[in-house]
Amino acid sequence: MSRLIFVFLFLLSACAPTPQPEQVRLNVYATSAAAPWLAQLYACAAENQTLLTFSADSPDIFLRVGEAEMIASPAYQIDEVEILVVSHRASQMQPLTLAEVQDLFTQKNSSAQVWVYPSESDLQRVFDQIVMQGRSVSSSAKIAVSAQIMSDVLNSEPRAVGILPRYALKGELREVFLAGRVPVLALTKEEPQPQVASLLACLHNK
Repeated sequence: MSRLIFVFLFLLSACAPTPQPEQVRLNVYATSAAAPWLAQLYACAAENQTLLTFSADSPDIFLRVGEAEMIASPAYQIDEVEILVVSHRASQMQPLTLAEVQDLFTQKNSSAQVWVYPSESDLQRVFDQIVMQGRSVSSSAKIAVSAQIMSDVLNSEPRAVGILPRYALKGELREVFLAGRVPVLALTKEEPQPQVASLLACLHNK
């Protein structure tokens, strides 16, 4: 009889559902320029049983393009991207030198319509650092709030010239100057705990 009870209890334990690990919840945020890596981050989270909430309020992982002048949080390079000056294919603009790009964006002797990003955006800060080098962009420059909007404008306006990451070089656009190659960074609030570290490793390998 005792043997039968033992077998019965064993079968019950075998049929009982295996406890699942508690799903980790993390806040994440990304600039518009880092949107492609945000999509990769969500894919990594699905593989790691992590629930992500997109929020600018104290994110556990913050994705951006280029290095800020001052970074107080831990920062990890997950990729890199080329920043370009581009024009419409219908434009007569030829490949430019650094000096010519600086003159173009300060609107010296140019009939082109210059487009830039808000001064606080990561893409604009990168461009200002590596290209403008202390020079001010013309006050007549038009503002695009994201790389997608910049791409749309440049594709529709043959006289327009602007700044794009290489991944956004699509449609009727062509490169006239390579500004530089900059890191794509993941910033964390603190030294990453195992779940965050796992996501960062996954991002780096995507």
